[in-house]
Amino acid sequence: MARHYTLHSNRPERSGPSSGIDYKAELNEEQYQAVSSPPGHALVIAGAGSGKTRTLTYRVAWLLDKGTDAREILLLTFTNKAAREMTERVRDLVPGDVSALWAGTFHSIGARILRKHAEDMGYTRSFSILDRDDQKAMLKTIIKGLKIDTSQRRFPKPEVLASLFSLVENTGETLEEVLADRYDHLYDWSEQIEKVREAYLKRKLDNNSMDFDDLLVMTVKLFKDFPDLLELYRGRFRHILVDEYQDTNQVQSEMIDLLTGESNSLMAVGDDAQSIYSWRGADMSLILGFANRYPDARTFTIETNYRSVPEILDLSNMAISGNLGRIEKNLRAARESVGAKPALVPLPDPSTQASFVAQRIMELRDEGVLLEEMAVLYRAHFQSLELQMELTARGVPYQITSGLRFFEQAHVKDVSAFMRFVVNRKDEVSFLRMIGLMPGCGPATAAKLWRLWIASGWADKEELPQWSEVLLAFKVPMKAQKHWEQLCYTLDELSPEGAFAKPADMIFSILEGVYADYLAATFDNAESRRADIEQLSEYGGNFEDILDFLAQLSLMSSVDGGPEVGQQEETESDKLILSSIHQAKGLEWKAVFVVWLVQGSFPGGRILESGDSQALEEERRLFYVALTRAKDELYLTYPMSNPKSYSGDYYCRPSQFLDECPTELIEEWQVGEDWEDDDPF
Repeated sequence: MARHYTLHSNRPERSGPSSGIDYKAELNEEQYQAVSSPPGHALVIAGAGSGKTRTLTYRVAWLLDKGTDAREILLLTFTNKAAREMTERVRDLVPGDVSALWAGTFHSIGARILRKHAEDMGYTRSFSILDRDDQKAMLKTIIKGLKIDTSQRRFPKPEVLASLFSLVENTGETLEEVLADRYDHLYDWSEQIEKVREAYLKRKLDNNSMDFDDLLVMTVKLFKDFPDLLELYRGRFRHILVDEYQDTNQVQSEMIDLLTGESNSLMAVGDDAQSIYSWRGADMSLILGFANRYPDARTFTIETNYRSVPEILDLSNMAISGNLGRIEKNLRAARESVGAKPALVPLPDPSTQASFVAQRIMELRDEGVLLEEMAVLYRAHFQSLELQMELTARGVPYQITSGLRFFEQAHVKDVSAFMRFVVNRKDEVSFLRMIGLMPGCGPATAAKLWRLWIASGWADKEELPQWSEVLLAFKVPMKAQKHWEQLCYTLDELSPEGAFAKPADMIFSILEGVYADYLAATFDNAESRRADIEQLSEYGGNFEDILDFLAQLSLMSSVDGGPEVGQQEETESDKLILSSIHQAKGLEWKAVFVVWLVQGSFPGGRILESGDSQALEEERRLFYVALTRAKDELYLTYPMSNPKSYSGDYYCRPSQFLDECPTELIEEWQVGEDWEDDDPF
């Protein structure tokens, strides 16, 4: 029989909180109940603006004050910035060394564990971590080695395959399921894509390399394959805290559940009403089903909001109430009323919408609100086009947080290259860019075709027969032949009978003739990029002359692309924020404008057509996130018509989310011109 021996702790007994924090004084009652809860399993539903980060950091301080060793705490976050911020706050709260506390993203914690045990998984401790560019380079080599026949149609580019494979790993779905649900246009390639995936998995192991998804998948596999190592880490991390729990995917959830086991404490903090990332694998059922996996769990709801005035919160609570899949809560304002309700502003058309937003922003600036304290939010990036041009015309500085400025984006430049070359047959840059979009046409082939074009003499002649009559005589690689023919016929459409088509018609021909297939095979967000091009076509409807249109594009590109020679670098730090709602999550501003609240745009047309109730509820949560970004003033705008609509729909219906807003909670504005001298009613 083994002899029992008790190891006594050498930590000094604490007579009271070593931090000196008066938790009841520094936290509200809801926060205090969560922070001071006994060890075990807990779900904390922290509403927007309710002090989620404060609750988490004070929970860590509470554990340390109660004698928990810092090395027994694991804090999992979704960004390195959040991990650093929380660790710094804990250091400010608690005296002493807390460096033994592990705080980081799921991926960084996974990498830290795998570095110690890589040999168990067939790797060495010096394994490389592939970023997205590394992945694309490896996949490109694999595709070339497999000699997949792409002579008849485009095979998906490495960037698309990398995103597809990532979803397979993070959702737990099979490749076939992911293709059917999210990449149905690639389903016919499923057999070849599976071969690429198998080769990719083998190549990573052979090269002693892991991608970011492997940092999670391999950590879970390590724990499952080596129970003794799992017990080691369970013994190490007695208290696990998870931030933004509503954004976890299946692999992250499994990692949490394995480390928690039956005896460790787990506190998951999140807000189901802000779950808006299903498109990248987040699974909302994990937060809704927390009690099913942990039947003994206590649920704490933090509903006191310190961000927004009551009028904004009343509307936000009502906006989310239409969702069936949610945890019941009702945000209450800690701030006093300002007497101004959120404004609902219907405008005649997109141009007037941009004018209203820009003018109101300038008025607020004159009233003392800094530009950086205001934001314009939208569902999709292309919806900012008119506003970007309006702000530029008025000289209002702005910053895009949802990606590149509109005219700086690759797909917008791709489409404009076709038009530029048709107008200027000596434009080598546009020609090379256009040819480079075809399969089998690298820089050398594109340069060879350019030499053939110049040698033909047609670049210098005033009149040109059909493009196809000249270009079809050029010899191109077999892989590109079908695409080359389509390109030639598309160029014919851009300049029929020697004249130039209208800009909007040109863009339509380019998109439908050659570019749509390229989008689908090249970008993992092809639908979003297609919407950008459709919006560019609508903008082109404002121009009859292609030369005027291209001149405007050039001017906007100069503004968007940074200072040109002779320009001064803009140093003004006070800039208006333009952002997609997804990018705005977690941020706040004094005044927020939510634009393009049109049925078919927000919620999107595809979601409405599909009848997918879960997707519609996520759209409603996205609307809720937009509303709860505002502290003082909220403006909801939509155009009532869209004369340049690519789809041909002239009249715009307001979003159903606006229909769900009770009239008593909003103030409708009627926008007109020069009403100060005449009674508009």
